[in-house]
Amino acid sequence: MMKAKQSIGRFFRYVRRHPMMYLMLIPGLFFLFIYKFAPLYGILIAFKDYNIFAGSNPIDAIAKSPWVGFANFERLFKSSEFIKVLVNTLIINGMKILFLFPIPVICAILLNEIRNKAFRKLSQTAIYVPYFFSWVVVFGIFYSLFGSYGVVNNVIAALGHARIKFFTDTGIFRWLLVFTEGWKEIGYNTVIYLAAITGIDIALYEAASVDGANKWKQIWHVTMPGLLPTIVLMFILKVGYILDTGFEQVLVFYNPAVYDVADIIQTYVYRLGMGQMDFPLSTALGLFNSVVAFVLIVSANMISKKLIHRSIW
Repeated sequence: MMKAKQSIGRFFRYVRRHPMMYLMLIPGLFFLFIYKFAPLYGILIAFKDYNIFAGSNPIDAIAKSPWVGFANFERLFKSSEFIKVLVNTLIINGMKILFLFPIPVICAILLNEIRNKAFRKLSQTAIYVPYFFSWVVVFGIFYSLFGSYGVVNNVIAALGHARIKFFTDTGIFRWLLVFTEGWKEIGYNTVIYLAAITGIDIALYEAASVDGANKWKQIWHVTMPGLLPTIVLMFILKVGYILDTGFEQVLVFYNPAVYDVADIIQTYVYRLGMGQMDFPLSTALGLFNSVVAFVLIVSANMISKKLIHRSIW
């Protein structure tokens, strides 16, 4: 008890010494409360037979709707659609992690080794610019390239081959999602690793060079260990969001022809809530998604801490 009082006393003394710093926290705390904490009240919909007309407004309707416990979760887990969208989500995000996660690390190392500053800046800008495009713009670009009558299919047809249905073929569509995700997001992740590389002490490279290490050995024994904490952090976050495959991307790209392989948890929640007005089931699915993501990120952090002694906290 005494230690707790001393800690609280030290905290308030620190606040009095730095009032402006804590004043600057107010907008951020206000944002967190309005957009993160206040909406948590809506989680109750997952445990109720929600009727939007039960009250004078949607918030009042939550309080007045009858409590049904875990009935919505039972209905969710018994649904064949739930199994399908869960499997699709895991497969698509698993493909993205497996094939896309190493590429930004490789790009960052290669960019760091470019000695011509103008060429390095040009290359970095070229791979970073797509990150600023919205998914609607990205869809337009790739549809003009890979659509049924896009540039690629016109070339294929000119060579005497049948046109490839990139956007409606269930065997190709997942790979299209992975490819477009890589094209848009790799540049942003590369910048993160480049920033980590700049934090590595130059003296380590000089010492390795003096010891006779060539460029490949310097990368393996100096650059990679320096990048390891950032790689672990990014991987833990990727694992934590394994059920979040990119709602905007899939919503823009997919169509009824590929629902069986492309319908993911977020798009299914969207169609349940906005299309079928089944708010309890969509909220239950969203809550399930959040709980699983929390368990995964905590588990990945614990495993990382035990195996390689690196973790987020």
